[in-house]
Amino acid sequence: MSSANTSKDWDDLAERVVLHVENYLAGLERCARGEAASQTVSVLLLEVAQVMLAGAQLGASPDVVLPDNWEPEIGEDPDLDAVRQGLAERLPAVDDYTEVFDPYKDPETTTYRLSDDLVDVASDLVHGLRHYREGRTLEALWWWQYSYLNHWGNHGGAALRALHAVVSGVRLNVAEEELVAT
Repeated sequence: MSSANTSKDWDDLAERVVLHVENYLAGLERCARGEAASQTVSVLLLEVAQVMLAGAQLGASPDVVLPDNWEPEIGEDPDLDAVRQGLAERLPAVDDYTEVFDPYKDPETTTYRLSDDLVDVASDLVHGLRHYREGRTLEALWWWQYSYLNHWGNHGGAALRALHAVVSGVRLNVAEEELVAT
C-alpha cells in the first residue's frame, strides 16, 4: 500500500485482519473449552501463527491515522477470565515459561504464562473487532496496529516461541515426558 492509502485499501486490510481475528478468538475459545484435547498446544501454535500474520501485515502497513487523532469510546470490553482459566487448566505443564521482553533494551528474562499471553492478545483483538462491527473500520485498524506494536505483538511473539518450543521438543523427541501429554 502506498502512503496515501484509499478507503478501499484500508477496507481490504481490515477484511483480512478481521478473518484472522475471528479465527483466533474462536480457536482460543475452543481450546479453552477442551475441544482440542491432546492437540491443544499444536492448535494454539497454529492460531497464534495465523493471527501474528495479521499483526505483521499491520506492522508493515503505513501508520493508520485517525482523522481527529481520537478513538471513540466503545465501553467495557468483555471479560475473558473464563478463557484464561480454561487455557491454564489445559496447559499446566507448559503454562509458565521465560522470555526476553526486549532483546535490545532489556535482555533479562521474564516469566510469562501462555494463558495470560494468549488472552492478552485476544483482549486487544476484541477491542478492535468491536470498532469494526460498529462500522468504524479506520478506528479498528488504528487500534489493532497500535496495540500490535505496543502490546499484543510482543505477547503473541513470546507465546508463539513458547508453543513452538513445546511442539518441536515433543516432535523431535527431546522434551520431558510430562510435556508429551500436552
